Amino acid sequence: MPQGRPLFLARQSYRLRRLMDAARLLPVLGLFLFLVPVLWGPPSSHSTVTDGIYLFFVWLVLIVCAFLLSRALGPATETPEEDEEK
Repeated sequence: MPQGRPLFLARQSYRLRRLMDAARLLPVLGLFLFLVPVLWGPPSSHSTVTDGIYLFFVWLVLIVCAFLLSRALGPATETPEEDEEK
């Protein structure tokens, strides 16, 4: 290990990277959760109403998660206006 480099990342930098990872994985999680009714088994074992309520709930949870992630990442990823002019 080269001298002078810290062993661990700064806490804020680490937190920001993990939030960005969570934002990248949210669509994959959403796809998996939307496909779960297919894995439940034959359509005779559950009703369309149950599937509809499940899909609406998953959709709502994904929206809330995306909103919370965007709020947490918003101020941290914004660049100052001075840098944009250069």
